[in-house]
Amino acid sequence: MTTVSNAGHWPISAIPAAYLRPGTGSFTEFLATAEPHLLPGRAPGGEGAAVALPHATTIVALNCADGVVMAGDRRATMGNIIAQRDIEKVFIADSHSAIGIAGTAGVAVEMVRLFRLELEHYEKIEGVRLSLDGKANRLATMIRGNLGAAMQGLAVIPLFAGLEEGTASEPAGPGRIFSYDIAGGRYEEHDYFAVGSGSLFARSALKKRYEVGAELGTAVKLSVEALYDAADDDSATGGPDVTRRIFPVVIAVTATGAVRLPADEIAAISEAVLAGRILHPGG
Repeated sequence: MTTVSNAGHWPISAIPAAYLRPGTGSFTEFLATAEPHLLPGRAPGGEGAAVALPHATTIVALNCADGVVMAGDRRATMGNIIAQRDIEKVFIADSHSAIGIAGTAGVAVEMVRLFRLELEHYEKIEGVRLSLDGKANRLATMIRGNLGAAMQGLAVIPLFAGLEEGTASEPAGPGRIFSYDIAGGRYEEHDYFAVGSGSLFARSALKKRYEVGAELGTAVKLSVEALYDAADDDSATGGPDVTRRIFPVVIAVTATGAVRLPADEIAAISEAVLAGRILHPGG
């Protein structure tokens, strides 16, 4: 029998059938069929009790007049040990949304990568982008798929935020924030929210300082202050590290798109917050 070659590399007969069938708009469903071991939390050896692994900690998000701001501290812990001082926990998901991670760091980062591919895959297959609700629902499905690993201690609790893209005839929608539980339950939050080990302290800070309709610059400063307060009371949350020049990662999502704010800008804001706390430690 003559074997037809695929661009001179792979014989068609050697390609798994899942790669040759017409696909759906969900990259996660395709991966579950073709390569299930590549899904977050399903790597070889993933069965049984969880070993000590680095955990990401505190993420905050808050709405503002221009859209939504999301920020995360940079510390990852493993028990009482600082596993990494400069981990990144906040990412641009697509042009008008951002995602932050708390929980088992390795699984969480894998989930973010898969989620971003999920959004790209849907757009390529369907020819249109998912709505903001659709993106939030897709993320909920992925978290639900990780429930088995979560029950073994490999939980991932993301925070998702963004706004609906505008058109020539309709302006972009307001900023929206979505939180989740380990079973994939999706909840829309109002004004602000935080997840992770320092979230209680971050939300308490935002409860006192948050301003409805605040300008973008004010919202960014509030997010940095909330992370500072979380670090002040939670050992797993890292505060601004002036010595090593390690500062929070902050992403702003506005009608013009999602952008990661420059490190120098966040450093200046963080140093201003620190200077203010020298005079007024309680904020």
